[in-house]
Amino acid sequence: MFAVMKTGGKQYKVQSGDTLRVEKLAADAGEKVQFNEILMLGGDSVTVGAPLVAGAAVQAEVIDQIKGEKVINFVKRRRKHSSKRTKGHRQKLTLVRVTEILASGADKSGVKAAIGAGSVAGVAVAAAAPKKAAAPKAEKKAEAPKAAAAAGADDLKLLSGVGPALEKKLLEAGVTSFAQIAAWTDADVEEFGEKLSFKGRIEREGWIEQAKELASK
Repeated sequence: MFAVMKTGGKQYKVQSGDTLRVEKLAADAGEKVQFNEILMLGGDSVTVGAPLVAGAAVQAEVIDQIKGEKVINFVKRRRKHSSKRTKGHRQKLTLVRVTEILASGADKSGVKAAIGAGSVAGVAVAAAAPKKAAAPKAEKKAEAPKAAAAAGADDLKLLSGVGPALEKKLLEAGVTSFAQIAAWTDADVEEFGEKLSFKGRIEREGWIEQAKELASK
């Protein structure tokens, strides 16, 4: 039996025993995870999802957290004050081994779902876990500081290219002030570029320079 599954925005055709590299997952080596976005199952008969196959899943064991091959990014601006920059990037990946393909019963397997380490869903799940264990009153107290932080946040829409939707993502990621953005390192720029699906644009729009000016006002 084989399955076509989706994870990290990519599709993979897999069979039991296959080893593959996927976008980084929020899991440690040795953990078992379950991919629930199954587009097709094949074998004696073929089942095509609409868009997903209900109840189907692919279970896998995490072998290691690795990095892909280095990609060189060269940027040159042809202006009066021209500039050029060379930057290398190695994509974070997770190496997994497929252990089982389930045609049904995925919701009752008890194996945790495979969630991307940098995805908004992954952040939401991590934040939701403590709230479930806490009493209802504790939930309200925990929400109060978050609301207060958002209320006192800088207007991030003043940055070039930032609209209401992108500002909301930044706030959810804990970025609430121009001072934070002004202090970003190259590693921070790379991290938030991936988180916001905004790769390369932070440098092009000049967020850090703009944030420094806005923070000083």
